[in-house]
Amino acid sequence: MELLHERCAGLDVHKDTVVAWVRLVHDGEIERQVRTFKTTTRQLLALAEWLDGHGAKHVVMEATGVYWKPVWHILSDGEFELVLANAAHVKNVPGRKSDVSDAAWLADLEAHGLIRGSFVPDGPTQELRGLLRTRKQLVRERTSHTLRIQKTLEDANIKLDSVISNIVGLSGRRMIEALVAGESDPAVLAGLADRRLKATPQQLAEALRGRVTRHHRFLLALHLGHIDAIEGAIDKIDQEVEAGLEPFRTAVELLTTIPGVSELAAQGIVAETGLDMSRFPTCGHLISWAGLCPRSDESAGKRRSTRLRKGAPWLKTLLVQCAWAASKTKATYLHAQFLRLKARRGAKKAIGAIAASILTAAYHMLSNGTAYRDLGPHHFDRQDNGTRAKRLLRRLRDLGYIADITPIANTSTATVSC
Repeated sequence: MELLHERCAGLDVHKDTVVAWVRLVHDGEIERQVRTFKTTTRQLLALAEWLDGHGAKHVVMEATGVYWKPVWHILSDGEFELVLANAAHVKNVPGRKSDVSDAAWLADLEAHGLIRGSFVPDGPTQELRGLLRTRKQLVRERTSHTLRIQKTLEDANIKLDSVISNIVGLSGRRMIEALVAGESDPAVLAGLADRRLKATPQQLAEALRGRVTRHHRFLLALHLGHIDAIEGAIDKIDQEVEAGLEPFRTAVELLTTIPGVSELAAQGIVAETGLDMSRFPTCGHLISWAGLCPRSDESAGKRRSTRLRKGAPWLKTLLVQCAWAASKTKATYLHAQFLRLKARRGAKKAIGAIAASILTAAYHMLSNGTAYRDLGPHHFDRQDNGTRAKRLLRRLRDLGYIADITPIANTSTATVSC
C-alpha cells in the first residue's frame, strides 16, 4: 500500500493512561517508539512534547467515551493534525488485542491513510451541543417523573389521566397538590380545574374518587419536587444557550423558516452539524452521516436489508421529530411528500424521507445562506405528464385492467380505452 505519512502516531486512550506508539520511516526502514503516559494535565503536556520531539505531526486516537476529549484539547494547542477514529471502523485482528497493539494498529492505518476522521466541532459548537444534549436528557427525566406520578395515581385509583391530557399542567397540578395537602373530596378537587378544561365537573369528580394514602401523598410530593427542580435547570440552560447563541443566531433564524423546525430544533441542528458545511462534499454525505439513508447490505445479488443506518443518534431523533411536525403542516411541499410516500411505503418510510428532505434543505441553506423556498403542495402534480401516465397505467394494471392511452393533440390530456 502507498505510504502517505512517514511520521505518525497512534494513541490508545483510557481513563487513567494513554499508550502512544510513534511510527517513523527513515530510508525505507521503519522505527517504532512506544511509551505510556498518565492522563493528568502534566503528563498530557509531556505527551505533546514527546510526540513533537519525534516529529509525529499526524496523531490518531479512538473515540472512547469522554476520555479522548482532554487528550484532544491539549494536543490541539500544538501543531498536530489530529484524527478521531470511530472504534467500529478500525477494529484490529481478533486474538491480538493489547493496548500497545491497538496503538500500533492505529498508527499503521494512519500511515497509509486508511482512517476516515470523525467530525469534531469547534469550541462554541461543542458548548452549544453539550447544553442542548443536557437539556434533552432533563426533558426525558421530567417525562419519567410525570409517568411515575401517573403510576402512583393509578395505584390510588385516581383516573386523572383519563380526563386530562396533561396531568402536570395547570389544572392537574392544582389537583395533585391538593391531594398532597390532604384534600380527598372529589367535588372540591374537581372545582380546582380551569374553566377551559373540556372535561365536565361530573367527569372530573368521578375520576378523582379514589383511595389516597399517606404513602401516595409522599410519592406525589417527591415527584413534583423533582419536576420543579428539573424545570428550574431547564430554564437555566435556556438562559445559557441564549447568552452564547450570537455566532449561530443567523443560521437558527434561517432554519426556523423550514416547516416543522422550531427555534429549539434549529438550535439543535446547528449544534449537531456545525455551521461549516464544507466538511461534507455533498448533501448526500451529510444525510449518510446523520443515518437517514438506507444501509448497503447486499449478498449474492440480493438486498438483505434497507433499514436506516445508525448514524448520529442525537441529530436523527431531532430530525424525525421535525418531520412529524412538518407532515402535519398543510399546504406545504413536505406535507404533500409525506402523503405521497405514505400511500406507497407507509408512514415510517415517509417520515424518514421527510427528515432527509429537511436536512437537505438545511445543508443548502447553511452552505449558501439562502432562505427556505417551499415548492408548494402541488409540486408533484406539475411533474412530467408521461411519468404520471405510466404510474396511473401501472395502478390500473395492478387492479386487473389493460388500458391503452391516446394523447389528444395540442392538449395535456389523453383518452383511455380499457
